[in-house]
Amino acid sequence: MKKIKVLIVDDSALIRKLLSEIIDSQPDMEAIGAAPDPLVAREMIRELNPDVLTLDVEMPKMDGLDFLEKLMRLRPMPVVMVSTLTEKGSDVTFRALELGAVDFVSKPKIDLATGLKEYGNEIANKIRIAKSARLRRHAPMPVTKSVSADAVLPAVSNRIASTEKLIIVGASTGGTEAIKEFLIRMPPDSPGILVTQHMPEGFTKSFANRLNSLCKISVVEAQGGERVLPGHAYIAPGHSHLLLKRSGANYMTELNQGELVSRHRPSVDVLFRSAANCAGKNAIGVILTGMGKDGAAGMMEMRKAGAYNFAQDEASCVVFGMPKEAIAAGGVNDIVSLRDMAKSVLSKVSSMGSHGNRI
Repeated sequence: MKKIKVLIVDDSALIRKLLSEIIDSQPDMEAIGAAPDPLVAREMIRELNPDVLTLDVEMPKMDGLDFLEKLMRLRPMPVVMVSTLTEKGSDVTFRALELGAVDFVSKPKIDLATGLKEYGNEIANKIRIAKSARLRRHAPMPVTKSVSADAVLPAVSNRIASTEKLIIVGASTGGTEAIKEFLIRMPPDSPGILVTQHMPEGFTKSFANRLNSLCKISVVEAQGGERVLPGHAYIAPGHSHLLLKRSGANYMTELNQGELVSRHRPSVDVLFRSAANCAGKNAIGVILTGMGKDGAAGMMEMRKAGAYNFAQDEASCVVFGMPKEAIAAGGVNDIVSLRDMAKSVLSKVSSMGSHGNRI
């Protein structure tokens, strides 16, 4: 069996040692080198030709983002960011994902050695996923660039539809960029949107704030107990499942810190099932890029309850796992490229509303 060759780039000798041990303990991968900074890494990449790079978000001698931008332009390869769980660290991490990094794993705040060893399986799985991921290539955007007016789609043609319908979104690997591309096209009167993205606690608030600064709709990390309003998107926090609930005539958010579902909390299946139970034919499901099968069973329940569901197509996915599983389970009505997803969803919202599917 040909092993995945991994190059570690981190200024911490302890992190380099721990990551090397984690990677070398896996039967299907090996740490072929460890660099203390991007300048050394550049030479090691030329010499060792790694399959996957792990990259610290904050690096000496050359800024980690500058290094990543040059790497993805000149020698594109799968990169997993090893991120600090801080506001600055999360901002840099999301910028790295914009530049083409496949995924990230957060460093434990305390007891680094023990914490990283506990994260061993997660790190190894993300390296495996990165190896097989489809790399994205695009021109880098300024960090604070707001969406251009022509990227936002026209207002929903049926006003009743925008207040009665809901858009329910699930994603994992590659999802931060896919969700951004989907949400920045939403007009201010779009239906309320609930989103579950697999992401650690501590990053979801920064993710929501970042999207809010880019989008014409309001984007927040869900707090639970909020009324779901048109022109608003609610992101599941990293510590809880996000559910849709009814209170009289209103849709509400609810958070639940129950057991992992489909190996995740927050889980896409939990959100989709709650939408099936509460919204039925008033919901539109969207499953985006991601590894695994979380969301497949829940999307099937949504379809049985009358919802209309979209899956991202393979060509535009970083990882086609979650959409593929949902399609195989029979829960998907339509398969659409990421570029056309927002337009397709809003078109469906308008057509649903015109048939009088009132609550």
